[in-house]
Order: sequence, then structure tokens, then C-alpha cells
Amino acid sequence: MVVAQVDRSPVPRWSAVLSGVPRMVGAAPPTVQVLAAIVSVQVGAALAKQLFATTGTAGTVTLRLVLAAVVLVALWRPSLRANRRAIPVIVAYGVVLGVMNLCFYAALDRIPLGIAVTVEFLGPLAVALAGSRRWLDGLWALLAASGVVLLANTGGDVSVVGLLLALAAGACWAGYILLSAALGSRTTDGSGLALAAVVSGLLVAPFGFAGAGTALLAPGVLLAGLGVALMSSVIPYSLELKALRSIPPRVFGVLMSLEPAVAAVAGLLVLGEQLRPPQWIAIVCVVAASAGATRYARQ
Repeated sequence: MVVAQVDRSPVPRWSAVLSGVPRMVGAAPPTVQVLAAIVSVQVGAALAKQLFATTGTAGTVTLRLVLAAVVLVALWRPSLRANRRAIPVIVAYGVVLGVMNLCFYAALDRIPLGIAVTVEFLGPLAVALAGSRRWLDGLWALLAASGVVLLANTGGDVSVVGLLLALAAGACWAGYILLSAALGSRTTDGSGLALAAVVSGLLVAPFGFAGAGTALLAPGVLLAGLGVALMSSVIPYSLELKALRSIPPRVFGVLMSLEPAVAAVAGLLVLGEQLRPPQWIAIVCVVAASAGATRYARQ
């Protein structure tokens, strides 16, 4: 297994190189760090979509998660002797992470990036609104629902299967958020994340190799996959963790609400995905609902 064979001698040099990426923007305000993380994630997703023709969706997920796991293990050097309380959370977190990415990339193969992220974003929005009985939160939920209805009724070019897969990814994202708190409380630094990434990589690898075979091992494909892994996982995770040390979670949540809009712009600029005016309105509805629910949430 690749993780078990990591040589200890070059790790500090690799760690210095990789950790230097987020340090390049370390002097920037935390809001800029969050925005940089959002742009990195969505541009990474757009680049990943360009790999689908070569490796398929499962193969692209495999490249992203396996290579991200290798980088995170090199960065954090987690101990394989995790305490018993942490192991179930690490495994569950890794499984949710793997399934979420499989569903999201399968959705991305059928619908534009901006629409996929908008529907997926209903997962964290549901977490934010869960258990609330305030009329204002009902308004945010209604606004988000209106956005989804708009997306589903803007013409035959939007795949229903794609929307359902994005919704499944959103449900996994909700579970991912809930498991994050448990993972943070039972592990230290990024060690739990690194081990969970290994679990997710092992989970999706059979699907990736079954679909793409040895095409995943081509040098050009591996290099492109490494770029996707860095932009979609390693860099944004590092930036977000750094930013959260300096800004309140509520502010962080409002900034993260921009993800669907940034995804739509990334899809337009990188992939040439043109959205109709009603679809842009739908994205604005979900962004406004998420920002409002986060901004006016109870302490």
C-alpha cells in the first residue's frame, strides 16, 4: 500500500514544498483566503470535467482522491495507530467523502458545473436550517426551493438524473459536515483528514480502475490528476483551515455561500458552459438563501 511505504527521509522536504502553497497567500486577509479556496475548488472541478473523456468519472474521482491522500499523508504523517474512538469516525468520513465525489462527478458529467454545485449546496443549507422554527428560516428554505424548481424547469437540456445525482452529493455533503465536528474532536491537526482520505481513495479505486484501467497510470493523466487533487482538495482545505483561525464561522459560512456562483463562472470561462437567464436567477436564489440562513442564524 502506498501510504505504508512513504519514506520518512524526504517527507520534511515535501512537506515544506506543499505547505508553501497556502503560505503564499498567508499574508492575505482571511476573507481573501476563503475566496481563493472557493476559486481553487471550482476551477479544479472544471479541470476534472475535462478528464472525463480519458478516464471517465470514476477514474477522475480515483485520481483526485488517491493523489490527494498521498499528498495529505506526506503533509501530516498520521499515525496508523488511531485510538478506537476515532476509527469509526475516520472510516465513516472517508466513505461519505468517496460517495459524495462519485455522485458529484457523475452529476457533473450530465449537467453544467454551476447547476451541479447549486443543487449540491442544498445539503449544507439543510444542515443550517435543520431544527429551526423561525419564519425567517422558512423564507430561506422557500427561496432555495424556488431556485431548484427554476433549475428543473428551464428546458430539456438539464438532465433529471444529473439533478438527482447532485442532490445525492448534497446529502453526502450534509453528512460530511456533521462528521467533521466528530473527526475534529477525536483526531489532531490534519491526521484524521489524511487517514479519511486514504479510506476514500481505497473505496473509489476499484471503480476507477474498472472503468479506465491502465489509462490512469499514464504520466500525462497522473500529472493532470495531481493538479486536480491539489486544486480541489489540498490547497482549499489548507486555506480554509487557516482562515477559520481568524474569522468567525458565520462569516466563513456567508463567504462559502458564493460557491454556486463561482462554479457557474468557472464553468463558463473554463468549459464554455452557457447558462440561461432563469438558471442564473436560480443560482442567485440559492446563494441568497444560503447567505441569509448563515448570516441570520442563531448563535
